Amino acid sequence: MKPLVYIETSVISYLASKPARDVVSIARQTITHEWWDNYRDEYRVTVSALVEEEVLGGDEDAAARRLAYIAELAYLDVSEEAVEISEKLLESKAVPKGSEEDALHIGIAASQGVDFLLTWNFKHINNASMRQKIADEIASMGFKCPQLCSPEELGGIVNDS
Repeated sequence: MKPLVYIETSVISYLASKPARDVVSIARQTITHEWWDNYRDEYRVTVSALVEEEVLGGDEDAAARRLAYIAELAYLDVSEEAVEISEKLLESKAVPKGSEEDALHIGIAASQGVDFLLTWNFKHINNASMRQKIADEIASMGFKCPQLCSPEELGGIVNDS
């Protein structure tokens, strides 16, 4: 079975955004499109109602472009367990207060047994100084933490068979 990937909103935003002007955003847009076009089919790709809620915000045209990318993806439940995990991440300061949605993305992925949480959010999700604390808190609740990674880090699956 293909590994399960939960795509957080920042990835969808880079897919749907108009061409950027700064070098970092240009690179992230390019890498995101390369992952989407070349590697997405190697995974079971999912989102959640939280992602849908976030992509619908802002400019109507931009929201429509973002929504089109997730239209045919499977949705993971925002379960009671996901909420409990996110609350524990916030209480323990593994994810800082004020970042409730980020904690909930992690909670959704962990509660559903996701293999990879794909994100460009290096501030509160894929942050080297927070990653271990996030994983430890999730493990303390009896769940496995998904790999927190960017599209640049999650390339194709090597199949030696």
